[in-house]
Amino acid sequence: MKSLAAENAAPAHVPELIAATAHSLPEQAHALARARAFAEPLLAGETLDTGENMLAHADAVAAILKTIGGSEAMQAASYLVYACAHLNKPQEVIAKAFGDSFAELAVETTKLVQVQRQARAAQIAAERSGTPVPMAQTAATQTENVRKMLLAFSRDLRVVMLRLASRLQTLRWFAASKQPVPAGLAAESLHVFAPLANRLGIWEIKWEMEDLSFRFLEPDTYRQIARLLDEKRIEREAYVEQLRARLERELQAQGIHARVQGRPKHIYSIVKKMRGKSLDFAHVYDVRALRIVVNSVPDCYAALSWVHSQFTPVTEEFDDYIAKPKPNGYQSLHTIVRDAEGRPIEIQIRTQAMHEHAEHGVAAHWAYKEAGTKGYAGVAADSAYDAKIAVLRQLLAWERDLSGPQQGQGVFDDRIYVLTPDAAIVELPQGATPVDFAYSVHTNLGHRCRGARIDGAMVPLNTPLKNGQTVEITAAKEGGPSRDWLNAELGYLVSPRARAKVRSWFNAQAMHETVARGREAVEKLLQREGKTAIKLDDLAAQLGFSSAEALFEVVGKDEFSLRNIETLLRPPEPPAAQDEQPLLKRARGVGTRGGVLVVGVDSLLTQLAKCCKPAPPDEIRGFVTRGKGVSVHRADCANLREIATRNAERVIDVEWGRPKSGEPPLYPVDVTVEATDRQGLLRDIMEVFAKEKFNVIGAQTQTIKGVAWMTLTVEVADSSRLAKVLGSVAAVSGVRSARRR
Repeated sequence: MKSLAAENAAPAHVPELIAATAHSLPEQAHALARARAFAEPLLAGETLDTGENMLAHADAVAAILKTIGGSEAMQAASYLVYACAHLNKPQEVIAKAFGDSFAELAVETTKLVQVQRQARAAQIAAERSGTPVPMAQTAATQTENVRKMLLAFSRDLRVVMLRLASRLQTLRWFAASKQPVPAGLAAESLHVFAPLANRLGIWEIKWEMEDLSFRFLEPDTYRQIARLLDEKRIEREAYVEQLRARLERELQAQGIHARVQGRPKHIYSIVKKMRGKSLDFAHVYDVRALRIVVNSVPDCYAALSWVHSQFTPVTEEFDDYIAKPKPNGYQSLHTIVRDAEGRPIEIQIRTQAMHEHAEHGVAAHWAYKEAGTKGYAGVAADSAYDAKIAVLRQLLAWERDLSGPQQGQGVFDDRIYVLTPDAAIVELPQGATPVDFAYSVHTNLGHRCRGARIDGAMVPLNTPLKNGQTVEITAAKEGGPSRDWLNAELGYLVSPRARAKVRSWFNAQAMHETVARGREAVEKLLQREGKTAIKLDDLAAQLGFSSAEALFEVVGKDEFSLRNIETLLRPPEPPAAQDEQPLLKRARGVGTRGGVLVVGVDSLLTQLAKCCKPAPPDEIRGFVTRGKGVSVHRADCANLREIATRNAERVIDVEWGRPKSGEPPLYPVDVTVEATDRQGLLRDIMEVFAKEKFNVIGAQTQTIKGVAWMTLTVEVADSSRLAKVLGSVAAVSGVRSARRR
């Protein structure tokens, strides 16, 4: 590892990154010494779950931060993070001793450590029990960790810096102690932490973490490549230095001011190239690698032309990232050439500005507050908002790196992350639209959404969003959603949660209309009866309802007859005289009267109740009225239940009469239909009844805000056939429900 370390000098940009991340930590006199003295009695005898002494680990993390340019404040924070676990009230104690910023950083970092530790402990326990963790479960755990880090990053980059330094020290400790490394820890370091360090431009942490992780995961391959590199290391370094000096000298002679640098290669990057291009070690082109930095873009192409004239280019390995930059903004010319002896050399050519962008990347943007509008090393940011946007976009790019193909599907294929105008991250399902975004931010914003801008440009509301876009919603002061949003073919909504909120709004509106209709009917009845002084809640309670709203709802739906209220409001009739003929209790015979129904006594007047309109083979009951004979109700009729509670002696058993000959009698039955109103709706419903040979003898329709409510009276001889017909009606386009009233 020493030979590799010697080849990899720390990039100059890293101290700037650390300074940027520490901008909210106030520099205090002797902060590092005070923090260590504060933590030492708490940590000295403690060990981490890896087995490493906790104080030694904190010392090493502080040293790593110092090596890459971390301030005393950042180094001091490394001790406070590990002290948190041994304090009853860490936030209060650390804030009192060091200030709120130190306390917030320590507590937030501790939370992230705990989440990762729990996930790793669960995986280790599964491995020890002999039950391998399923790949899907492992991927899900890793995804959750990444998302936790995503959230932590969006709040405070310092948290991630401390975690990166801590993870690097853990890998170093396992390497030095020769203790077995949990596979999950090494894999997480390679596939989560190292790509994050790469995106942040902290190259020395990135390459060392990759090489150490790979060493633990594939020790045999690691040793093999290390041996091959070491066999000709001295010869290779001498050749690269000789070639570097030649290129720099001859480019200057051509009038091209250039700095030429040797580029070290690392074991893991060599193995990736060998596997990615199916090469053996002898054919890895960039074991010998140089970088040429010039003053301008024309100089880039002039240098490329000279290099190709002096060496033999491998044309299929040429990439022009200046004309076509990478998605993260990276620009450079990449070429591979062979010298006179056929040895491959990889050469990168870029301007100073391109080099600084590649080296600083996110760090330059995040450091905006420290550096002012000029940024670091000339990388400018127009405002603090632009700086944060740039950082978040790079983080999203890092997330996409992690979601590479796994059996054809990435870990994050089902989610996207977009930004609010304030640069907050919003997580949405893949294919989500500005309307989904609005509902995710706030339900009322979704209801009032009328327009959207994506990255400053106006777009239709059904435009699919993409990772990293900034979305701004134009909202009305009041109003509600459009019914078009529920039409899946129009593509306004993807999120089930947003779709449910829209449905809920329309259901509430329909309920409001129903309650208003019921209230109006009840209040008109009270006016007719001269009972306007009665309290509506008292009236509802006497009728068995919990509130007046509940009464209005069933009246508005025509599920509760106003006759029940009339019966309650009118004074009872005087009791019948003692010599009056006793009321009939039970039917004694069956005969027909007019093809409808005859019960008990011959010629007893009967009539079908209008509230429930019974028809064979409904189960029925009779109610003996005063002066109007027997009223026949369905057994489940709500009105019958109501009047039976006060006059149980008037309820008698009845049954359907059997016609002696001819066609069976027909009975009127009411059905209700709710549908989205459209041209030809009533015609299509009528065609269903006509096809089934049902005669519709009455129809009432009402449309409220695009919803059609229909009550149809249909003649039937047998109500059991009605269910099939209502199923066909429900299948008509636009119909939401069709049921017997």
